[in-house]
Amino acid sequence: MLLTGAEILVKSLIDEGVETLFGYPGGAVLNIYDSLYMYKDKINHILTCHEQNAAHAADGYSRATGKVGVCLATSGPGATNLVTGIATAYMDSIPIVAITGNVPKNLLGKDSFQEVDIQGITMPITKHNYIVKDVNELQKTVKEAFHIAISGRPGPVLIDIPKDITSAKAEYKNMDDIEISNKEFRVEYEKIKEVAEMINKCKKPLIYAGGGIISANARNELKNLVEKINSPICTSLMGKNSIESYHPLNIGMIGMHGTKASNLSATKSDLIIALGARFSDRVITDQENIKDAKIIHIDIDGAEINKNIKSDASIIGDLKEVLEKIIPLVNEAKHEKWNLEVNSFKNLEEKEVVDGLTPEFFFKILNKKNKDNLIITTEVGQHQMWAAQYFNFKNDRTFISSGGLGTMGYGLGAAIGAQIARPDMKVINIAGDGSFAINCNEFATAVSNNLPIITVVMNNNVLGMVRQWQNLFYDRRYSQTTLNRKTDIVKLAEAFGGIGFRVVDRDQLEDVLDKALNSKKPVIIDYVIDCDKKVLPMVAPGAPINQIISE
Repeated sequence: MLLTGAEILVKSLIDEGVETLFGYPGGAVLNIYDSLYMYKDKINHILTCHEQNAAHAADGYSRATGKVGVCLATSGPGATNLVTGIATAYMDSIPIVAITGNVPKNLLGKDSFQEVDIQGITMPITKHNYIVKDVNELQKTVKEAFHIAISGRPGPVLIDIPKDITSAKAEYKNMDDIEISNKEFRVEYEKIKEVAEMINKCKKPLIYAGGGIISANARNELKNLVEKINSPICTSLMGKNSIESYHPLNIGMIGMHGTKASNLSATKSDLIIALGARFSDRVITDQENIKDAKIIHIDIDGAEINKNIKSDASIIGDLKEVLEKIIPLVNEAKHEKWNLEVNSFKNLEEKEVVDGLTPEFFFKILNKKNKDNLIITTEVGQHQMWAAQYFNFKNDRTFISSGGLGTMGYGLGAAIGAQIARPDMKVINIAGDGSFAINCNEFATAVSNNLPIITVVMNNNVLGMVRQWQNLFYDRRYSQTTLNRKTDIVKLAEAFGGIGFRVVDRDQLEDVLDKALNSKKPVIIDYVIDCDKKVLPMVAPGAPINQIISE
């Protein structure tokens, strides 16, 4: 059957199970959009206000489901507007396929109108990328792109398609007739046995879980290991959903804004078991900090092994499969003395004593309202850390945040993707007033698509995290971090067609949350807090993780 390249692309997406596409049209992708019109009963296209948010929405869709998210943009500025979203997905190992149009082949390299080398631009921030110069290769390219995005360590893949390829015709094949290479991981039994023996010999284990647990769907296996060896577990920001927040062995997030229990336990442990996590600069910056611990590192990506912290034993492979093989070989253990020591670290955590509106109070009330039907997305900054510190997560894929790249403006686009992916859940985007201003126009997309997203703006009138660093490390020289904006966030919500609330007193919050949670329309809550409220505890950049700033 002869089809145009645009038809081949759309039918290939349908064959890959794509039901939703986030994008923004333009001249170079008009043929694709014409085909999308013809197949609108098969693929739901969400028109965003900005291409960056199409990428963020595809990312949020993927994080909420585990499927490949898809976004589409035109050539030139449309393509470059995707770059931040692609880099965000790349840093957090999120599988998305980004499709861009380009000028016709005969105009490539001639500085044509709206031409950029998007393949070259995105090379460092994609697992793989393509420019399709033969319509006969398009169908196979799409299949390969989806396979690469989701296999091994997940990540973004870009397909750039010149406009004349979308109008050229080729034979459409049965997808089963298209073969692609498949890399298999074979884990050596001797390595499994070595790791199990190290776990059996240790006296003070600490499990450090990252986002790889979520990607590998290895949450049950992780919990089985934690409970079998009765080990305390800490998580990275990306690993927040790897185990329930309130599990008795969960001692919280580790690192710069981690709990005292996690940070101190790492310095006292004799064996750290890192699972699907990289030792980033926000976790541990110097191996001297954990010199008494042997390190087991298990990850799908061999490039992460020994990159930042040297391991004593390592396994490269799928976490679910590896843990399934390790667990039968480890002995049940109690580690009672060690857990008593860890619990003594827990008792060092400060309790909230401040009156007035605080992040702690907000999440205390939200936790009370939570019926395990909430997905939390965040922008980036203090509010992001408060959400990670104070919200009680039960289920996986319910915390969606930009970890590695730290992209301000990420949360609302991601919330749109997550809400479309999971209409059975209520999505709440936690924002700061600085991050909110970057992409608040995407609230129009939520309104246009009747998405009952709640955006909570922790409004302190400053760029809070940067101000916090200026306070602690720059002798309170608050250069360009006081916003002094006159924007009325409640009126802004109403102008977009949504609902706005302002909370300035504790007595208001519960009623406002009830109304927001029961609303069928998008809501923005302007939650006014003090500009000097800090994210604590904190470890200064480059400092040992047991040197903790508490006040």
